[in-house]
Amino acid sequence: MSNNNFIVRKAAVLGAGVMGAQIAAHLVNANVETLLFELPGKQGDPNANVIKAVENLKKQEPAPLSVAARAACIQPANYDQHLELLRDCDIVIEAIAERVDWKTELYTKVAPYLGAHTIFASNTSGLSINQLAQAFPENLRHRFCGVHFFNPPRYMHLVELIACEGSDAAMLDDLEKFLVTYLGKGVIRAKDTPNFVANRVGMFSMLATMHHAREFGLGFDLVDALTGSLIGRAKSATFRTADVVGLDTLAHVINTMRDGLSADPWHRYYAAPDWLQGLIDSGALGQKSKRGVYQKVGKEIHVLDLATKEYRLAAGEADNDIKELLKRKSPAEKFSALRASEHPQAQFLWAMYRDLFHYCAVHLAAIADNARDLDLAMRWGFGWNLGPFEIWQAAGWSQIAGWINEDIAAGKSMSATPLPAWVLEADRSGVHAAQGSYAPAAKTQRPRSTLPVYRRQLFPDRLLGEETQYGTTIFETDAVRMWHTGDDIAIVSFKSKMHTIGSDVLDGVQQAIEEAEDNWRALVLWQTEPPFSAGANLQKATERLKSNEPPSALSLLARKLKKTAQAAVLKAARNLNLADALMAGKLAEVEAMVAQFQQTSQDLRYSMIPTVAAVDGLALGGGCEFVMHCDRAVATLESYIGLVEVGVGLLPAGGGCKEFALRAARKAKDGDPFPLLKNYFQTVATAQMAKSAEQAKELGYLRPADLVVMNRFELLHAAKAQAVALAEAGYRPPLQNRNIPVAGSTGIATIKSMLVNMLEGGFISEHDYLIGSKVAHVMCGGDLTPGSLVDETWFLELERAAFIELLATEKTQARVEYMLKTGKPLRN
Repeated sequence: MSNNNFIVRKAAVLGAGVMGAQIAAHLVNANVETLLFELPGKQGDPNANVIKAVENLKKQEPAPLSVAARAACIQPANYDQHLELLRDCDIVIEAIAERVDWKTELYTKVAPYLGAHTIFASNTSGLSINQLAQAFPENLRHRFCGVHFFNPPRYMHLVELIACEGSDAAMLDDLEKFLVTYLGKGVIRAKDTPNFVANRVGMFSMLATMHHAREFGLGFDLVDALTGSLIGRAKSATFRTADVVGLDTLAHVINTMRDGLSADPWHRYYAAPDWLQGLIDSGALGQKSKRGVYQKVGKEIHVLDLATKEYRLAAGEADNDIKELLKRKSPAEKFSALRASEHPQAQFLWAMYRDLFHYCAVHLAAIADNARDLDLAMRWGFGWNLGPFEIWQAAGWSQIAGWINEDIAAGKSMSATPLPAWVLEADRSGVHAAQGSYAPAAKTQRPRSTLPVYRRQLFPDRLLGEETQYGTTIFETDAVRMWHTGDDIAIVSFKSKMHTIGSDVLDGVQQAIEEAEDNWRALVLWQTEPPFSAGANLQKATERLKSNEPPSALSLLARKLKKTAQAAVLKAARNLNLADALMAGKLAEVEAMVAQFQQTSQDLRYSMIPTVAAVDGLALGGGCEFVMHCDRAVATLESYIGLVEVGVGLLPAGGGCKEFALRAARKAKDGDPFPLLKNYFQTVATAQMAKSAEQAKELGYLRPADLVVMNRFELLHAAKAQAVALAEAGYRPPLQNRNIPVAGSTGIATIKSMLVNMLEGGFISEHDYLIGSKVAHVMCGGDLTPGSLVDETWFLELERAAFIELLATEKTQARVEYMLKTGKPLRN
């Protein structure tokens, strides 16, 4: 059945509920023509139900659509009028309610309309795929399987792929390729058992946590404080996650385990706790009903108290001693301390982990092919930093196994079932190793998939025991590393926290460009972990301003600043008192770094070899400016790009304002850049951050020629391919534009009039007005006659001067300091 080129031209989703509509949204995010089916409306437009669902997509947060305009790409359909359209679909995904009878009825209805090669997949979260397959004619079952997306489908990396007994192996391989590359997912092949892998383990983990919370008398808010980011899990932890999922949905998943796993040693725990059922019966379903385990009262968050059955202020916090214990670097020491401690919070955590490890070991062979699949399922589907087996292995496999056995023997564990024999093998130090992960059914280490699609993942999501060496080093400093993977494309990666950009990173990038020009065909900027870059290192800049030491910038100034700028600073220093002279010197140091930043951006633009920015996650401020100056950007869909300096009282000064002015001038009609420039001004002045790579194109941060990839683990492969393509085309840098028309004084005046109205209306402060005016002054090219021609250096000098003028103000310094301390903007 498999073709060398398996292409999905058109898809259909059956069911316009929460999951169905969001799966359709993600398909159009991937540029797949998509039909969304639902029952016909009882009156009026037969497609009313789908139209309403699509409209709701535009309002949801986090946004299911990469850009709101993609909603128009979803074609509404209903079962009465449009079944014939299914014949042209390469894949049909069923996503209706989790009832076998309803699904069976739908399959019977649509089966006669499927194309000769259509793949039909059920997005069930836990029903038997083999049972569902019985609703299909026997001659179609080879094209049937389960494909379980996690909610929300755009953002959750995990998709479980589940075969039925008749599923065609080549069809499954084709579908896996589509899911991985075109939808950007991490695929796990799950066995056809209730709730598959992630929900099976995740639901048990929640049930075990609930059980031990009651045993140790811990409140829901305290449990969430203990089981969230403190132990490397999602911030929503346990009970907030339950509210987000929906308490009724949670109960349904629990019931699926109860009904389908009667022989399970932990079966007696597969029941919704009485308090959970009570909330559901009262209509408290969690976030969707605005009341569940938690509820918001005014601005306060309240939590259900089991003792009183009433809500109280949520104030649970982990004990400081437990926090310190959990910060220990050695997992072995951490778990030893947890088990030995008499503190209820420590005992709770040990019991929770013990029963999770025990459960995973006993059930691994039944639910997954190998330990890697289980661990990745929990990482990708539940947001855990490490999977259960990774944690166990890091903490000392044999020691933990011995402690679990002791607790089983003492009757402390939730089940008396013994650990499997393979766990206790004398030479076993874990399940993950360089050669693969343990597969208990085969009694061997299973290597990663050899499907061709995975050749695109040069550095896949690695597990404990799979240490990754990122290529061969070309040179390395404290701030950057330049390296290669055995070909002639050089890669540079930052080593700073959040990949922020200071003088040391700028030095490293400049050195990398020089090295690449001498010995390599192209240069790719790629980080081994997201984000791409959180921007300029404001901490260092403000430290320089606050330092009591005399400035040490004169040598740096001589090298980085024009002589005129240096002379002006020195003249000011001579004529002012000592305090003012010191401030002038400190500002000069910052200005030198800004000048260095601008030069680095220009070097990326005008180097003699192609430069490619490979973007994943945040690319803010200076990081965005690097992206804008590279010859090409390749960005994952989940790239959040923006010039956000205005948020801290500054403006983009690494070439960002210049670049927008240049782009507006290139597209100017009749030599007037202002019609486009005013949109770019609004983007900069409101510190807009694109919430997807597609939106970054709409805002102008990315260009039409820049590429969007769906899978972050394929990003480097795609970026290198672009670098090769540019080099193969006989790359030459663009000629510097020395005749850029400016919007000038008229553009500035137009923008200022808008700012005055906002100031008088109380929408912005006086300092906001000052910042906006500076941005307008720079982007419009200063007080020149409209249409005057300038070069890039002109804009860069305006940027630099305005940046320093704003940084010298007390209000901007206060904004920067407040952001560094709180992570929130200050409006003063």
